Amino acid sequence: MNKSKLRIRRRMKRYGEHMDSNVDTNRDPMEIPSVRQVPAGYAVRWVRLGWKDFVSAGWPSFLHGLIVFVASVAIIEITFLYWPILPGAVSGFVLVGPILATGLYALSQRLERGQVARFHDAVAAWRRSSRCLVRFGLLLILAGAAWVGMTALLFGFFVKAEITQPVAFLRYVLVQNELHFFLWAILGGLGAALVFALTVVSVPLLLDRDVDTRTAMLTSVRVVGENPVTMGWWAVFILVATGFSVSTLMLGFIVLYPVMGHASWHLYRDLVDADKLKARDLAA
Repeated sequence: MNKSKLRIRRRMKRYGEHMDSNVDTNRDPMEIPSVRQVPAGYAVRWVRLGWKDFVSAGWPSFLHGLIVFVASVAIIEITFLYWPILPGAVSGFVLVGPILATGLYALSQRLERGQVARFHDAVAAWRRSSRCLVRFGLLLILAGAAWVGMTALLFGFFVKAEITQPVAFLRYVLVQNELHFFLWAILGGLGAALVFALTVVSVPLLLDRDVDTRTAMLTSVRVVGENPVTMGWWAVFILVATGFSVSTLMLGFIVLYPVMGHASWHLYRDLVDADKLKARDLAA
């Protein structure tokens, strides 16, 4: 019995030595890149550069807006089958917006380098995405799905009136002035603010540099924390652009979504000093 225990200990020791040899003890933990502070007027600059990239990229950028338009209309049509989840579905779609713009970031990256922006580059950005980018995208999708489910549950628990049409639902909200709808709006606003802080530069950083998801999210939070006014104005622009697109039966997304995506790339480049981080070249 003692010899058996001795053999087990020797095997465990050899296994431990093998594992230690595979660990790079000199490797430093991933550091959060430094963040620049810029005035609120930079929001106008980002929109202008976003429009410039939209025009320069041409149809590959336009195609992104068209896809988002079709997806938005499809979501609206589906939610009309059970319309109480409509508010959650629309806001949940907004949550996953940053990851959907991955191809637009790649196009802007090409244009920044003085290269021709090709549709192949947008596809390659998805095909060669790192695991961190994939995990981050899944996280956003799960957050959006959870919000849709929560909206449906809140409606089922708190709305006791018999409502059969979306117009009747809006009338119920505006006339009844129920407290739970106010709380729903507060909860949704807090959730949107948190997602905005975590994603405003995360996806462009994951695409551009060899960093992990945690580093990207912490960098994004630092960007918002050190530029609260500027990021506040940027959030207002996103809300206005999204609201306008919805009011035009989603047609506004055809142009505004690509512009927002390209502009977000320039936002990342202006605010994050990523030069010391290892580049991740996804473009062909």
